[in-house]
Amino acid sequence: MSTSDRLVEATRELLWERGYVGTSPKAIQQQAGAGQGSMYHHFAGKPDLALAAIRRTAEEMRTTAARSLDGPGSAYERISGYLLRERDVLRGCPVGRLTMDPDIVASDELRAPVDETLAWLRGRLAAIVQEGLDGGEFDGALVPEEIASAVVATVQGGYVLARASGSTDAFDAAVRGLLALLAPRTR
Repeated sequence: MSTSDRLVEATRELLWERGYVGTSPKAIQQQAGAGQGSMYHHFAGKPDLALAAIRRTAEEMRTTAARSLDGPGSAYERISGYLLRERDVLRGCPVGRLTMDPDIVASDELRAPVDETLAWLRGRLAAIVQEGLDGGEFDGALVPEEIASAVVATVQGGYVLARASGSTDAFDAAVRGLLALLAPRTR
């Protein structure tokens, strides 16, 4: 792995664990096994490196979500696959947690990949719900964009509930509840 990649990966991990303020250039260099000169050779500074790390995290989240959402199966099965996929619930979402960081949210540049990724996810979910509506799988009263937002909110809120309780039970209950509400209608 190149020095640049090691710096980005170290920053990704530290942003997830500590947030932007808690991620110092020195901590990044130590975790990456890179010197200060190497860091500033590849990146203009901490904001530039953080942006590269956030973009990579966002790209990884899209790729992971797409494996479930773009796979085979009915609309319900694909949404269910996304909701039930294995995740490190107690660590939370590496993208969603960035929205709790005041320095990320205050920066249009750092916030943009987070917003774009969550918007992509809502859009992809809405398209799948629309497929389910078009195929008669879902109740015609569902509004795809609202259901998509509810799915994303359930996952992100489930992470918060799980972290608060120190148990995945609340996350799992939220997912089961949403899936029960979305269950395809019988013909």
